[in-house]
Amino acid sequence: MNTTNKGIRALTLFHYPATRSARVKWILHETVGESFTTEPLDLYAGVQYSDEFMAKNPNHNVPVLDVEFDDGSHMSMLESAAMVAFLADAYPDKQLAPPPGPSRARADYLQMLLFGATTMDMMLWQIRIHEHVLPRAERDERTVARYRKKFTTEVEPQLAARLAKHAFICGDTFTAADCIIGHNVTWARGYGLCQDEVFRAYLSRISKRPAFRAAFADAASFNPQPPKVPGGKVSFNG
Repeated sequence: MNTTNKGIRALTLFHYPATRSARVKWILHETVGESFTTEPLDLYAGVQYSDEFMAKNPNHNVPVLDVEFDDGSHMSMLESAAMVAFLADAYPDKQLAPPPGPSRARADYLQMLLFGATTMDMMLWQIRIHEHVLPRAERDERTVARYRKKFTTEVEPQLAARLAKHAFICGDTFTAADCIIGHNVTWARGYGLCQDEVFRAYLSRISKRPAFRAAFADAASFNPQPPKVPGGKVSFNG
């Protein structure tokens, strides 16, 4: 498989629909089109706990991006934000990130990419585990209420202020930061968050992108109930 990058020979994404691996699938379609391999991972069959997969990712979750370099070496990337940033920089001709270097545009881009992958993601994950993942006896309504309030009073106003002025999160040009923020906005709307018109309009814009449609074409097969692991425990996959 030729990815059109002289340093990268092949890319393989281990994927489950509508999880954090969707944001990586999105930027893969933005950067290399169809020139990558998708390996669906059946979390409900416990494949993530197989010896073969655990050798790739001891965190037993998705996404995993296997990168084969031109020199024949391989690397398994385990963090979705790192994958998004890496791919944007690996294919500069796609203009999905400001060039590396000391610039206001680059600083703002990195700030928003990581804001989405840390602050925003953490709040959504706390809501998810306490509403859907943990056994009922371990769920904490106070945690849900706390993070719902923080999200609506702290996260949404920051994003809305940007999107009221510009088409995308870092200005009027789509960047890889939108793959993180855009995915999280779709996630948040599933919890009744990000309901204002500014977010609906933003999703309307990003969902017109062919790469977005390709990345989320399998979203209907997402199962919101967490898979069980051997022994009957709940798996904490995203």
